[in-house]
Amino acid sequence: MAKWSVFPYPGEYVFDAASVRKHWARLHAGDAEPLPEDAKVLQAWALFHSGEFQKAMDLGLRIGGSGLTVANKAACIYATYLEKQEKTRLDLYLEVAQRAGAQAQQNPWDINAHYWHAYALGRYSQGISVAKALAQGLGSKVKGSLENVIKLQPKHADAHIALGAFHAEVIDKVGSLIGGMTYGAKKDTGLALLQQALRLNFESAIGMIEYANAMLMLEGDKMMKEATRLYQQAAAAKPIDAMERLDIEMAREELRD
Repeated sequence: MAKWSVFPYPGEYVFDAASVRKHWARLHAGDAEPLPEDAKVLQAWALFHSGEFQKAMDLGLRIGGSGLTVANKAACIYATYLEKQEKTRLDLYLEVAQRAGAQAQQNPWDINAHYWHAYALGRYSQGISVAKALAQGLGSKVKGSLENVIKLQPKHADAHIALGAFHAEVIDKVGSLIGGMTYGAKKDTGLALLQQALRLNFESAIGMIEYANAMLMLEGDKMMKEATRLYQQAAAAKPIDAMERLDIEMAREELRD
């Protein structure tokens, strides 16, 4: 496998197994991942939170089991924020979607197997165009997996974000009539899901960003002031780890554009 691009803020977020355990509730407020008992899995998470995404994925894959969740998250976050080659990015998403889909079949109670299956397919869909992905039937798979997550764990903030964004993007691409009739996408449902995500995890910069994006897609320029306020709030957040830093830098970039 080709060497991945490095995290652009090396050394700013340094975790070991003990500090990951200590800060677990805050680090995983978004994905509701249970605290692992396996010391090796904790070490893989320490690599992830430090921004060592390729090492985190490699170790997670070697461990297997609950280590696959680390691998899936590391691959997705890296692909979303740091991978410059589109083909490599899409290949990573497809690998995660296949791996997490198999996990979910083997263990239907694994909430983050369902979540990373949906996340990876959703990002892949954005890469090939949402309209094309919907035509291929990927939309119903994304929606179904995210609804499974919320059914299994109603406090999964990140699943609320992703499902809210799904409703907004479908309506933005095909309109509210076709979006509602064909894909079950509804404006009010999407916004409510994003609002609930921020109630569950009020520190989520990505939640603020996706809520702002959804408001602009669904309500247009009249929501620009409120969307800008959310981008500013996300940009001013204090990151606890490498992933949050990348979220916050994305908000800052949005404000610069």
